Amino acid sequence: MAKKSKGKSKTKSKNKGSVVKSIWAVFAGFFTVGLLSVATDAILEAIKVFPPMDQPQAYTTWMYVLCLIYRIIYEVVGGYVTAALAPQNAMKHVRVLAVIGLVMATMGVIAFWNLGSQWFPILLALSSYPSVWYGGKLKTQ
Repeated sequence: MAKKSKGKSKTKSKNKGSVVKSIWAVFAGFFTVGLLSVATDAILEAIKVFPPMDQPQAYTTWMYVLCLIYRIIYEVVGGYVTAALAPQNAMKHVRVLAVIGLVMATMGVIAFWNLGSQWFPILLALSSYPSVWYGGKLKTQ
């Protein structure tokens, strides 16, 4: 009896470790995208390329395009990070991150609808899933 419980205990411990690693993989990808995006925004604001965040009406089309470009790149990086850290089934983890990104970006469309150009948050939402997915594919191929 004791041997069976040890085997079950080992399996449960292994499964818990795998779940923790899975959560970490998705969180790390999400955190990577968020950190890089916020840091780039702050740097561009600090060097006066972007206006202060509390003045969304001061943003011009080229600023939105630049922001869209680097955020898409960071989404690809986030998908890559998640795939690299996933303990197994990397693309399953990447899809979870992509859905989270899509939900968050859709919430951004709703929250920021009246604060500036509507095309920008819509394109962010539309690009989030394929960008993250592509990052995962880059890592898994």
